Parts: sequence; structure tokens; C-alpha cells
Amino acid sequence: MVNINMSMEAFIEQACESIRSEAAGRPVLCALSGGVDSAVCAVIAKRAVGDRLTCIFVDTGFMRKGEGDQVAALFQGAYEINLIRVEAEGRFLAKLKGVTDPELKRKTIGEEFVRVFEEEAKKLGAVGCLLQGTIYPDIMESGGDGYKQVKAHHNVGGMPLNIEFETILEPIRLLYKEEVRECGRALGLPEAYVTRQPFPGPGLAVRCLGELTKPKLDMLREADAIFREEIERAGLHKEIQQYFAILPNIQSVGIRNGARCYEETAVLRAMTTTDFVTADYVRLSYDLIDTVTRRITTEVPGINRIVYDTTPKPPATMEWE
Repeated sequence: MVNINMSMEAFIEQACESIRSEAAGRPVLCALSGGVDSAVCAVIAKRAVGDRLTCIFVDTGFMRKGEGDQVAALFQGAYEINLIRVEAEGRFLAKLKGVTDPELKRKTIGEEFVRVFEEEAKKLGAVGCLLQGTIYPDIMESGGDGYKQVKAHHNVGGMPLNIEFETILEPIRLLYKEEVRECGRALGLPEAYVTRQPFPGPGLAVRCLGELTKPKLDMLREADAIFREEIERAGLHKEIQQYFAILPNIQSVGIRNGARCYEETAVLRAMTTTDFVTADYVRLSYDLIDTVTRRITTEVPGINRIVYDTTPKPPATMEWE
């Protein structure tokens, strides 16, 4: 949490000084997920250490539709950051084969992220510093600072014990989400990027319940894209802090082309919040839900039923896993 007497510009300069001090002249490897948290960290680190920064974007196959290309275009273009894109979909799916427990899923993903970063660091030479976009709610929900654990975030409770990096840099670890957005604006990040909804580090892997397969992930990716498109078309994307689709691993009987079908259910979730610690569901209009329902069940093969999640946080969390 930023000191009330400190401007965001002062916080950024303090974060830069902290990175320079902890890096001590060494190269810095940034885990860039594409979300606003890691984006802010990357831009701060670029200001702090310049060309000694290399960002690694791991395309796990769990990203939203078109997201990988968007991330690469922004950071290689506007910010001229050295970015390495690692295609790792097959690798992550293989590691998660047969895994259904949500905590094991998160920890497996967290460890595999670190192993990819370690491998890329070795290719670049001796890189002792890993920078990541941990924020305070991640620490709280993972059971840090005396809080009870809700779930192991991949970059906190999901981190493996044996890590080859000498130093982990977390310059925004004490910020809440809205403070991160304010920091992004101060750094000059595009408003569309600053205000984008949060996306969990494990991505669609924790929105696709049960064992992960490429067909299920592709199905979810398409349903999620339709929901997001219709929210934006309705002009609600700046009012709703988080909105997405989930595949809960529930099948039901339906009718497709006049014949019986047994297909997946998709859940829609839209939440409003000021701090991401507590949240309430958005009362979307029936017309909007109807449009999304008809589009998904018509345009996405394999989904024949849509439900809307009306549970606040707490008792639920934003995500289903």
C-alpha cells in the first residue's frame, strides 16, 4: 500500500532504486504474463536497469483469444523491451495430464513457470534476478502476512521451494490492484491496458475445471471471447472490473440439430469491486445474457447450456479454482 504522503511518481522512483540495489548490476529476467501487474513491473524495471532487462512471455496455451500476439506487439513495439516468447502449450498440458485438484494444478503451473524461466536464463547466461508482478491481494489469499490461506497463487504459495534464481524482485508486492492501475497510468501505459480486467497467472487453466485438454481450453477460449465482446459492445467494460466464462466440467442433455446431445455447460461471471478483496456480482440485463447465451450455444460447438453466477466474494472467490 502506497504511503498516503507519497506520490505515485515518488513510489516509482523508490521502486526503481530498490530494483537497482537488489539487482546490483546483474541482468534482470521479468516474468511477463500480459496482465497489468507484470506489465507495470516490466516498465518500471526498464526504467531502472535499461537494456539489462529481458522479459519472458510464456505462452502456456492458457491465454485468452489473441492475447499472446497483443502482448508481444505492445512490449516489443511501444516500449522496445527485449521480449522472448516461449511456446509451451504442449509442455504445460503434459505436466497437468490427469491433474484435477485445483491447488495441485496451481502449484504445478507455478513450478513449471519457474523451470521455463530458469532454462531461458541459462540460455542468456548467468541471470540471478527474477522479477514478478506479485501484488498484496496475492499475498493475502496465499496465507501471507498472517492471513488465512484461500488459495495458492502461482507466484506466491505456488512457487517451488528449490529455485535457481538468487534474487526474487517484487517491486509492487504491497500495492492493491487500483494502486497498480494508478502506477501504470503514471508510467504512461495505454489506458486500455491499464484498465483491462485481471487475468490469473495460470490463465484459463483455473477457469476450466477438471483435467485440462486442448479441445476444452479452445472451447472455453471461444466462449470467453464472445462474452467479453458482448460486454464491450454493451459499453459495460469500464464499469465491470472482471468478467469471464468458466467451464465447470458439467455436461447436460440438450438438443442439437433435432437430435439428443450431451455437451458442456458454460458459466458466465461478472463482478464489480473496488479492491478485489471483496466483490459483488453485476446485475446484467436479461437481454444481454440472452444474446451471449444464444451466441455461445450457436457458435461454440460442444456447449449447450449457459448459467450465470450470482455469488458475491465472499463467500465465493472471483475464480472457481
